[in-house]
Parts: sequence; C-alpha cells; structure tokens
Amino acid sequence: MSGVMSEWWTYRAEDFLLFSPRVYWRLIELHNQALWPWQLLALLLGVLILASMLRPRPWSDRLIAALLAAAWVFVAWNFLWQHYATINWAMVYVVPLFVLQALLLVGIGTLKGDLSMPARWSIPRILGIALFLHALLLHPLLPAYAGRSISTAEVFGIFPDPLAIATLGMLTAAIPRHRAWPLLVIPGLWCLLSWLTLDTMEVRGAWVPLLAVVAAIAGRLWPRAR
Repeated sequence: MSGVMSEWWTYRAEDFLLFSPRVYWRLIELHNQALWPWQLLALLLGVLILASMLRPRPWSDRLIAALLAAAWVFVAWNFLWQHYATINWAMVYVVPLFVLQALLLVGIGTLKGDLSMPARWSIPRILGIALFLHALLLHPLLPAYAGRSISTAEVFGIFPDPLAIATLGMLTAAIPRHRAWPLLVIPGLWCLLSWLTLDTMEVRGAWVPLLAVVAAIAGRLWPRAR
C-alpha cells in the first residue's frame, strides 16, 4: 500500500493528459479546414448577438438565447462528439452537459424570456460586453500571441472555448441576475477545464479561460445600482 501511495505522488498533471499538444492543435487545424468558410457565418451571427447586446430590442433577448443555444448544440455534436472525443474519451460525458446548457438557454431565455439585456451602462454590462468582444474578436487571434499558426484559431460558434466565454459575457450583462446564475455553471466549468488542459500543455495564454470565469463572477456579484 505504501508503495502505491509513493508512486501516486510521483505523477504530474501532464501524466493524466490523454493527448499531446501537437495532436490537439492538429485536431483544431483539421476541424477548421473541414468547416471553412462556415467560420465567417459564425462570426456574423456573433456580431448580430453583440449588436443586440449593445442596442437591445423587445425581441432581441429571446433571439440571443436561441442563437447561443444553437451554437452549444452545434459545438457539442460537430466538435466534441465527432472530433475531440476521438482523442479525449471524457468528452463523451461532456456532450450531454452542452446539450443541457442549450436547453436551459431555450427554456429560460427564449421560451420564458427571463433574461434581458440592459440598456443602461453598469459594471456588469461593461464586463459582459468585454467578455463577448474577446470571444468574438480577440480569441481567434490567440495563436499569434502563443506562437502558433493562425490555422489553429478558435472561432465563436465553432469551438467551445470562445462559445463558453461569449456565453459568460452575455450572462454577466443579463438581468435579472438571479436568472443568470444557473446558466453560468456549465460554461464556467468548461472554462476551468480548458484552463487546466491548456496550462498542462504549457500553452501561452492558458490563463484566458480562467480570467473569463473570474470576470463573470465579479460582474454577477457586483453591487446593484440603487
């Protein structure tokens, strides 16, 4: 027993990684090649959501939730199930959580209309829009920061990291805040998982998903304006 325990303490985080960084980024690259030019449509839909967050309309809140829900289902099926699961068996158990997130967005945001985008500027709204802007415009540029090929760029609506960060952004800005809390759990957990994975691979910029979670929680806990 003592021998087993002594061996356990010799393990490092990278010993539990099921794939090499080269395999992971090659998977991202091949997925981008297979879907091109659908990334452009995904970005346009992201711009539509952002515009609706900046200038909310009576109908736009339900549209935002519906578009995000569709993106969660698409990423779950097209990337996690069909591709990522081939190198990481744990994704088989993550896919149902992505589908659950989509159902929550539809149920709370689209059907019930219980999530609204505020027109008044506040710290939560600023943080939320900043997170969404990062997911839409800056996250695809991270390969340049990390010294990788731009072909490994992760685009909103195509890959889980920018989708989760964008969803955190929308939910950080949304009112009433108590309706947003249940929807923060799954994208927040994914961002933490992504941070651990990228940090284990020693990826430059691995801290980005973690920072997104911190910013989202800070925005949700920010004192309400009187």
